[in-house]
Amino acid sequence: MMVEIANQTKININRALIERAVKAVLKFSKRHGLVSVVIVGDMAMKKLNHQYRGKNKPTDVLSFSEADSKFPDSDFIGELVIDLSQIKRQAKTFKHSVSFELAFIVIHGALHLVGYEDETEAGVLEMDRLGNSLIKKNIL
Repeated sequence: MMVEIANQTKININRALIERAVKAVLKFSKRHGLVSVVIVGDMAMKKLNHQYRGKNKPTDVLSFSEADSKFPDSDFIGELVIDLSQIKRQAKTFKHSVSFELAFIVIHGALHLVGYEDETEAGVLEMDRLGNSLIKKNIL
């Protein structure tokens, strides 16, 4: 299990927290391989969210699964793009620490990479339950 982290912002990030969050999902799902995590700001995320989802606003995480690729690579699981500014706003809104919100969102994105979906209410509830459980067991 490998996690590559590229921080494209000037904000310091907790690399160990991000790595633990991704590895918790990989261990839980019994997956092995590389996950790339890119930390961006609002402008970059807004552009990506518009390009890939047709939504002209920033979002907290975008997940790009290797399973969806035209040229799958069994060693590469996928890439997460995380908007740190959005994470900070959500932490304030939900009255969480930034560390908790970052871990939760990284786990949420990684769960998408291993096949979980939140298109239904049941899917949302399952992903939230798993996210909270993995944080309590492995992260904070």
